[in-house]
Amino acid sequence: MTRSAPDRYSRQRGLSGFGEAGQRALAGASVAIVGVGGLGCPAAQYLAAAGVGHLTLIDADHVSLTNLHRQILYGPDDVGRPKVHAAVRPLRLLAPGLDLHPVVRRLEASNAAALLAGHDAIVDSTDTFSSRLAVADAAEALGIPVAWGAVQGWHGQVTVFSGPARMRDLFPVEPPEPLDACEGGAVLGTLCGQVGAAMATEALKLASGAGTSLAGILAMVDARTGRWREIPLSPVTPRREAASAGA
Repeated sequence: MTRSAPDRYSRQRGLSGFGEAGQRALAGASVAIVGVGGLGCPAAQYLAAAGVGHLTLIDADHVSLTNLHRQILYGPDDVGRPKVHAAVRPLRLLAPGLDLHPVVRRLEASNAAALLAGHDAIVDSTDTFSSRLAVADAAEALGIPVAWGAVQGWHGQVTVFSGPARMRDLFPVEPPEPLDACEGGAVLGTLCGQVGAAMATEALKLASGAGTSLAGILAMVDARTGRWREIPLSPVTPRREAASAGA
């Protein structure tokens, strides 16, 4: 194939500010996806299709029937299988050269650093605050940027935790888990695709060095109106942390 001949990445390499350098960076990049559910499924598909060289999938859950309306890597025959194992075949069909590492583990504070070390970017698709904070704390210690998202009902959120803006700036105190529990909660399936794709876009920018990430900005979407809005994230100062501790 000559340099000018089209291939699967031609349209992507043609992007202003991306080019051959961006595609080479993706090919050499390693991305960890924590949680291969409603957000992790579309994120994994788009990252694989874009040419990311290595994906690590971390999830301890099994596919259930109620997952199928939004977790689009899976079909009825996958019910009962570990999600990361069920995801392998469709992702390799999509990207035959993909280096894929499935990990059937629940990421916790005790193992987060070991599971995440060595990656260039992390996609946090988890659905509990204990897992989110474990990812965020380990990523901060390791110096790895995180593309983060969440959905509930008709609403979704996306941001990047890198540099001065941290997960604990958004949630200084861990909320009670029942307020955030995804299991059994209502959610629009297409919204998961919308937010998961936005997370994948942020991860691609982080891995390729192209564009400007959402670091320091929380983007929020209301699927009922189709409208996005943004709010800035401010680092928590020592004074504010002390005030919060004394409240």
